Amino acid sequence: MVSTLGKPNIEHTNPLARTLLEKLDYDQLTNCMRCGFCLPACPTFKETGMEPASPRGRIALMKAAVDGLMVPDQQFQDQMNLCLGCRACEPACPADVKYGQLIEQTKEAIEEHAKHSLPVKVMRKTLFKALFPKRGAMKLLGGSLAFYQKSGLQKVAQTTGMMNLFPDHLAEMEGVLPPASAKGVVERLGVFYPAKGEAIAKVAMFRGCIMDVMFADTNVNTVELLSAAGFDVHIPQSQVCCGALHAHSGEMNDARELAAVNIDTFKSLNVDYIVSNAGGCGAILVEYDHLMKDDKKYSEDAAWFASRVIDVSTLVVEKGRIPKFDQKIASSDQQKVKVTYQDSCHLRNVMKGASAPRKLMKGIANAEFIEMVESDSCCGSAGVYNVVQPEMAGTILEHKMEYANQTAASYMLTSNPGCLLQMKLGIEKHKPEQPMTAMHIVDFLHERMIFSE
Repeated sequence: MVSTLGKPNIEHTNPLARTLLEKLDYDQLTNCMRCGFCLPACPTFKETGMEPASPRGRIALMKAAVDGLMVPDQQFQDQMNLCLGCRACEPACPADVKYGQLIEQTKEAIEEHAKHSLPVKVMRKTLFKALFPKRGAMKLLGGSLAFYQKSGLQKVAQTTGMMNLFPDHLAEMEGVLPPASAKGVVERLGVFYPAKGEAIAKVAMFRGCIMDVMFADTNVNTVELLSAAGFDVHIPQSQVCCGALHAHSGEMNDARELAAVNIDTFKSLNVDYIVSNAGGCGAILVEYDHLMKDDKKYSEDAAWFASRVIDVSTLVVEKGRIPKFDQKIASSDQQKVKVTYQDSCHLRNVMKGASAPRKLMKGIANAEFIEMVESDSCCGSAGVYNVVQPEMAGTILEHKMEYANQTAASYMLTSNPGCLLQMKLGIEKHKPEQPMTAMHIVDFLHERMIFSE
């Protein structure tokens, strides 16, 4: 029997099943045709060969739980948590199933019934309530990390074996962290940076939270690249975290609260575009309309916001005056420097931004772009996935580095901070025959940009 809302009219005895019935979009569950086009696109299915570890399999599990055919037990939850959330299944799906929305709805339901240990509760509350949403706390973190890195404490920790107290994957990640800073893009450039020459459009930059602490140079370089491409750049100081990590971790109410602040902040500027330089951030920003669709106060403004979100590479290529870039050759044989690219899953699959970065790389004088095999497949970073699912993330990275090494490229570029750290880790662990450097594409372009007087 089906209710008037299209959902099964079932009285579930299992609390999680009741919440899944309430939160899951049943139309999307039934849209899945079980065709299997998503299977070869899914990293966890490719690694395990198991149907429940595929998008089709997970949707079948969701629907079975909602329909009362199974109890959503720990194995059900484990399969949902094994999903990277890369959303590579969505472009492959002929029925246009919104898998990303389904997995977030499922994780929100799971989180409502999760029984975390005290340390995990403290960690989640610290990260999601006290750290990411608060700029002051992020600045303090940046300053503390900068002191740790510059004072010699990091060297002491690495040489005395102190890092052995941490799990291997965390110790490895600590070793590839970039220089941190308490001074973000606003502290360094102010809240407005004018276009070089006649302004094409008025844009606002989304600076992010982790980006503005661990990748502050990239944020500064982004603003200068946008300016050189002909855009007046505003950097609103009252913006907050995008909410992506909250949404991926089932903290949807917190994600909506952050979205409301950002919508108010950017709407007041009435800009033409809202620019992101992090694929993970951009993917949730461009879906604020979906996130806030049930909020009568914000639904209309959320649609305004989402319609203006664009990746920096796409904006420069499609709307800007593309600056000239030149690869300065240091080698005596004058060979072109080889460059390859790892797609940010969310930039490619959600923001549809695969072509613009490649066009920019191919336009650099004296540089040769080498397309990597399966560059569109996830690297295993996926937000905090490489921290909470280190085994699967490590396996995926191993295969990624096999393809990266085949390119013999000197530079591995990407468009997302998590991907960048993951590729740095892969390079550090594998030591390719051809020395390889991982960089954000904006930093690579900025380093080679020919500034006009």
